[in-house]
Amino acid sequence: MYEPIRTKSVHSSMAGTSSDFPHRSREEELDIQLAGHLAALLAITDELRTQAPSGDLDTAAERLAAQVTRLRGGRTPARAVASRGEPKLAALHSRAHALAGRALVVAASRADTAAAILAAERMDAHAAAQAEPQELTGVG
Repeated sequence: MYEPIRTKSVHSSMAGTSSDFPHRSREEELDIQLAGHLAALLAITDELRTQAPSGDLDTAAERLAAQVTRLRGGRTPARAVASRGEPKLAALHSRAHALAGRALVVAASRADTAAAILAAERMDAHAAAQAEPQELTGVG
């Protein structure tokens, strides 16, 4: 009824056998994960910079880019291109806050103090931005 397995399993668990595919260490995996979270946070920060420019966001973007470059072994991160349309600052700040939280968790488990401090600062900044009363525009 079933076709027999014709090839060796890639998940060989026999002691003493080495597999042909590369393995990454836990630290390497955490570096990749942290770089991904920080790169996503950088993309949202770039988007926020186009919607509501500020010196704080410029500084944060440069610090995030430096951390991503460090974690990726010198490769610079791709930067976001400004999107068109109505700004949705509250949604962007909410997403940025969530991404900074994820980055903080990974940085803490990795014991990366610089990335953890940066992520915590960005969480605080985005939480404060969400708490500020938003200016309403009238349609007239």
